[in-house]
Amino acid sequence: MGSIIEAKPISPTSILCLFFVLFLSLSFPVPSASGHSNSLTAYDVLEQYDFPVGLLPKGVTGYELDTSTGKFKAYLNGSCSFKIESYDLKYKSTISGVISKDKLSNLKGISVKVLLFWVNIVTVTREDYELDFSVGIASADFAVDNFYESPSCGCGFDCVNNDKVRKVRKVKFSDFVSTS
Repeated sequence: MGSIIEAKPISPTSILCLFFVLFLSLSFPVPSASGHSNSLTAYDVLEQYDFPVGLLPKGVTGYELDTSTGKFKAYLNGSCSFKIESYDLKYKSTISGVISKDKLSNLKGISVKVLLFWVNIVTVTREDYELDFSVGIASADFAVDNFYESPSCGCGFDCVNNDKVRKVRKVKFSDFVSTS
């Protein structure tokens, strides 16, 4: 005949452990092997937040995004540097910050050479057809259409398409008050 399966009671500790594991699996996205929890690329995510793909150089290998807070990390295969107009830019192998519609803030991992000094780009804001790149006390505006293509490490936009002219539209200095 058939075998009889005897049910054993489940201990309260086992139920608590099962609940805890279930809670953790629902609370935190599980990244896939490519570094994100779905089939979107880091470039797709930029577009979802109304930014052009050219804010990230070619070669992003993965990313993490917490959609509830906007905290993100993008990963490159090593550091990356190139020149745009008179600006030298450097991207570290990990770029992080907070993304929301039309605003990237608390950026870490991107710096620009201004005169003789390297300063961190801390915020990028989109206003209509311009992107405002802020280093804290100063910012520069660029037309959004200058960033429809991703720059390449080493040569920036020059190796992508030499026909396009990218110009700084204006440079402005923020009010900076010292409270000494």
